Amino acid sequence: MLEVRYRTARTLPLGRVETRPSGVSIRPSEAEARFVLRIRATEGEIAGLPLNRPINTVSGDDRRWIARLGPDEWLIGVPEGEADLLQTSAASDLAGRAHSVVDVSNRNVGIDVEGFRAAELLNAGCPLDLGEAAFPAGKATRTLLGKAEIVLIRRAGAPARYRVECWRSLATYVHGFLQEAGMGIGEG
Repeated sequence: MLEVRYRTARTLPLGRVETRPSGVSIRPSEAEARFVLRIRATEGEIAGLPLNRPINTVSGDDRRWIARLGPDEWLIGVPEGEADLLQTSAASDLAGRAHSVVDVSNRNVGIDVEGFRAAELLNAGCPLDLGEAAFPAGKATRTLLGKAEIVLIRRAGAPARYRVECWRSLATYVHGFLQEAGMGIGEG
């Protein structure tokens, strides 16, 4: 566990730049620890986050969240300072059950998109129906944004609030795509 004892600060590839096209805010998320959990059994919880939610939903709040992406796959986000706590909790909460918890903090980057035109902005490159009836708060799914695979999370709150999770190697492309799409909706 050398990497846990000597955890280094993560660099944020997109910096702290926030753009505000008409009706939308696009900003890189704060540094978070992210984990992929794989386990067959869905009863119980991990670090106080429930496992038994339906597929393509997210639970928790803006600080600590868990998105169920498949029958045996979850993406978990916690404040960076709680990374070690989550791993310790996982070992305790899932003891005796076959599971895998992989730290993907250096792989994933989050971009927060919010505003009354956020769905319109995302639909510039995302084929999903992001209307309230089809994709309400509490939903999460894998999808595409332009040519990049992302995980899209709809958070509670008004106006609409989304989290776009993508791989670090695609973060500049995804962020640039959102900014360019924002210029287009600013004209409407």
